[in-house]
Amino acid sequence: MKNTYPFDPFIKHHLIIALGLAIWIFIFLFFTEPLDVGQLPDVDKLKFLPIYGLFGAVGYLLCLPIQSWQARKEGRWHLPSELIFMATLILIGFVTSWLVYFYIVMDANPYAYTIDYFAKAIYLPAALTVFPILAIGRWSFGKYKEKQLEKDKIEIRGVGNFEGLRMQREDLIYIQSSDNYVEVFFKEGENLKTQLIRNKLSAIEEQLPELIRTHRSFLINPAHFNQWKTGNRKLFIRLSEGIEVPVSKTYLEALKAAVNFTTE
Repeated sequence: MKNTYPFDPFIKHHLIIALGLAIWIFIFLFFTEPLDVGQLPDVDKLKFLPIYGLFGAVGYLLCLPIQSWQARKEGRWHLPSELIFMATLILIGFVTSWLVYFYIVMDANPYAYTIDYFAKAIYLPAALTVFPILAIGRWSFGKYKEKQLEKDKIEIRGVGNFEGLRMQREDLIYIQSSDNYVEVFFKEGENLKTQLIRNKLSAIEEQLPELIRTHRSFLINPAHFNQWKTGNRKLFIRLSEGIEVPVSKTYLEALKAAVNFTTE
């Protein structure tokens, strides 16, 4: 299995990264003076150079939906995923910066740099300076997010020393008794998965009091409640992924209270 790579889904953190990217691009261009900006007065520098930073930040933000889709599909974010994202961003950055240079700064002047010279002499040195800073920022926020997520994880322990399952609390849907085992149903990315753990349902109930018993054979995570359902004079509770779990009268009142508290 490929090793996971630090990943941060919080849009507010990516907005900070985008702002930092815009500022860093402006600073780089202002002080290194590529694109013949050394010949421009400071007023024109302040007029044109922020455009590159703005387009760089917008390009970064426009790539985020693709990143989110890929992360949901795979269930994990890996180093190849990060490299593909960065390569896509570098390509979009090149196309965008060339268009800004040629059509906005140079007004389609025939004496503007050729796209080949622009790529080799200007964009490549800039990318080697700008994108490592971007990569460090993404990695740092990803590690911070991982630490926060680790604090929120729950552990379903088995009888054996090495039996157990750790996951985010919101990923657990329900647990069902299965002879001397319990079967855990949980989400991993967009996929519904199950795992058998050798233990009793009553022991799991003691480990995780936030779970609610609906039946002698079922514990649910009330955060996944969707609706109540009746059929053949029996009551069921519908959870995420269209899962239906039976409800016995013994646990009905406690279940109602837990579900009402969760959905308020």
